[in-house]
Amino acid sequence: MSAQLGSSVSRGSHPVVVAALAITQTAGYGVLYYVFGVFLGPMSAELGISTATSAGALTLAILVSCVMSVPVGRWLDRRGAHLLMTAGSLLASVAVLAWSQVQNVAQLYAVFALIGVASAMVLYGPAIAVLVAVLEPKRRTNALLVVTLVAGLASTIFIPLAGLLIRTHGWREALLILGLAHNLLTVPLHALALRGTRPTHTKTAADRTEHSRAIRAALRDGGFWLITTGFVLHSGAIAIVSVHLVLFLGDLGYKPAVAAGLTGLLGLYSVTGRLVTSVLQRWLDMSTIVARTFLIQCFAIGVLPLLGRSALGAAVCIVLFGLGFGVSTLATPAILLDRYGAAGYGTISGALATPVLAARAIGPLGAAVLATTAGYRYTMVPVSLALAAASVCLMFVRYVPEPVPR
Repeated sequence: MSAQLGSSVSRGSHPVVVAALAITQTAGYGVLYYVFGVFLGPMSAELGISTATSAGALTLAILVSCVMSVPVGRWLDRRGAHLLMTAGSLLASVAVLAWSQVQNVAQLYAVFALIGVASAMVLYGPAIAVLVAVLEPKRRTNALLVVTLVAGLASTIFIPLAGLLIRTHGWREALLILGLAHNLLTVPLHALALRGTRPTHTKTAADRTEHSRAIRAALRDGGFWLITTGFVLHSGAIAIVSVHLVLFLGDLGYKPAVAAGLTGLLGLYSVTGRLVTSVLQRWLDMSTIVARTFLIQCFAIGVLPLLGRSALGAAVCIVLFGLGFGVSTLATPAILLDRYGAAGYGTISGALATPVLAARAIGPLGAAVLATTAGYRYTMVPVSLALAAASVCLMFVRYVPEPVPR
């Protein structure tokens, strides 16, 4: 394996870094992503635009993050995350404050382009790169678990909070409050807790050469492209279910409130899924765990149209699907680190994140077209097929020889 990243961070500061990232990831995902759906209705009504037009702003943000993934990864490998995440947090806060003042579609889309840039700088990709840089391999799994478990509560915390703020202050003032809160929580923590986390693995010419070889070897590796294809398919499938499950359940005959309640099980059980995945790592390699999880999700979503006509059947299917809802957050760094080591992790993970984010943005749009032309009863068919194919990809990674840097 490639040499592990070094860091000037003292051992005693590791818990501080983990705690800081847990807080900032929760605030980041809550404010920059999850609350959007709460603001969608009142914002669209006041601006006089359709919800589909407003929703396009979030799609744009995801696509911008997609484009930024590789340059951000290169920055992380060369300079670390301290300046990047501090500046990104400030940019994100300013963008949310600007969002509160938009008057038309052009301004809305411009603001979300900035949110897309900021998201690439502050969310899971850079946060995980920090943990890779400062922690020994045996401590990374627990640190990743802590950060992702806490951040998994972002929707639980911020969606109700946003709803309460809108009811009491209106959507514009609610965004002002959230933007200021995001700034107070994330900018100081990134500025103070991430000092000294700059990687030291590229100090000498020999180190830089090894670093470059590791990246080239990964990008030439057939296993890398199997991993990428698997997570791209999974990302698109997850995005489709996230966006369209409420409407799909409505098509099955559920009232909106019941459909929303059932859909809420996804986030709840994603935390359980991460815990189960962490425990299973004691006996199984991560690729095997992920492949089997994808198969469970394939089965769950495949039988949902049949079993979902009863509330119990729908709940069982959604719970099973939800167990794999957040697994990629833990699985992606584990698989990449196991196969390629830590050298060049930022660039390698950025290369994988680019098509994964694109699938997250494009998947729901494709499902919307299918629902319009064929009806919602068919929207879960491509999801099930994509998950089956994703499972096959991850299952065969172990049979591809590991690359040798050269």
